[in-house]
Amino acid sequence: MDQRVKEFFALYEKANSVSDVSGIGALYADTFMFGGPHGTQVVRREDFLKVVPRMKAHFTSIGLVQTRFQVMETVILDPKYLLAKVACRLKFHSSSRNNDLDAFATYVLAQGNKDALSIIVQIDHQDLASAIKEQQNAQP
Repeated sequence: MDQRVKEFFALYEKANSVSDVSGIGALYADTFMFGGPHGTQVVRREDFLKVVPRMKAHFTSIGLVQTRFQVMETVILDPKYLLAKVACRLKFHSSSRNNDLDAFATYVLAQGNKDALSIIVQIDHQDLASAIKEQQNAQP
């Protein structure tokens, strides 16, 4: 199972790197739960996909050049669901220097047809926008 989860996040990383919105969307359930430091909300995939291009454009505008996923831990919850703890290394380039920012998230994945995995819960463990802003303000 660990290998399948690693392959799943490798697909996510690849789709993200080329701004493949439909590829990113294929990794999420029709409806999923998103949680973060400011609360939780139910999100429809079609609504999420409408904001992905704007999010990508924003992060590119502030210097994000690469996002790498690393699966830290996988826990099988039952035959249909599993939990994946993931670290993301975000690489930023600015005129003065390159920076890395580590972000952490927990995902609950569901096995669907033909054992395909999809994200049904995503919990970001930090406010990414605030962490980026804080890092940029700390630069000399």
